[in-house]
Amino acid sequence: MPADVGRPGWDHDETADSFLGNALGKATALWKDVGGAYTVLADDSGICVDALGGAPGIYSARYGQEEAGRKLSDHEKNLLLLKALSGKTDRSARFVCALALVVGPHRVFTAEESWEGAVAPTVDGVHGFGYDPLFFLPNLGVTSAQLAPAEKNRLSHRYRACRRLAAVVTDLEDFA
Repeated sequence: MPADVGRPGWDHDETADSFLGNALGKATALWKDVGGAYTVLADDSGICVDALGGAPGIYSARYGQEEAGRKLSDHEKNLLLLKALSGKTDRSARFVCALALVVGPHRVFTAEESWEGAVAPTVDGVHGFGYDPLFFLPNLGVTSAQLAPAEKNRLSHRYRACRRLAAVVTDLEDFA
């Protein structure tokens, strides 16, 4: 966390046109801000819905706030997403997570993974956060918010991306 390296309240504008670009932007900016004294890991993630042309996508965290003039709660964003899908038959969607690890000026590693599913017709489940109550897993017949946290973590896009970077970190330690 930026506060852990003396940067409480640190933020970076997400201006890239991809999850990976935003993760790289955050990681690189914080790495430079701390003078390269720390290895920095940053992520960007969200839900992409095919029937909405990939929206909310990189705007998942800010979905609907411009129209509302304020930041929406997770529940409000879920209801807005359901409204946007009203009358649409294609409900395929995926969670995407991009991670960027900056070790040095020329030592930058990334991973990007997805978790395929669909948008459920209603909000269901109590675990997780964000779009989890809407993210339906057809092969399991539940939303990700209905999974036990350990099961969700084992299947998720974040877990997959973290596993990829964990292999890089292990390799870095071997050559440190």
